[in-house]
Amino acid sequence: MARPEMLKLPEVLTEIRMSRAAFYRMRARGQAPRLQKLPNGQLRVSRADLDAWWACCEERVA
Repeated sequence: MARPEMLKLPEVLTEIRMSRAAFYRMRARGQAPRLQKLPNGQLRVSRADLDAWWACCEERVA
């Protein structure tokens, strides 16, 4: 079974075209994709979570 793709936060920010500050404001409101913190403190977002977040954003607009 293949492991899910995990994206680094800068990769996510580039893809969604958002600043780190704006992302953290969204996260504080509970509106950002789910982050996973690694034991070394780095943050990751799974591709599946990011895709689900995009789909949710599209539903809100429609």
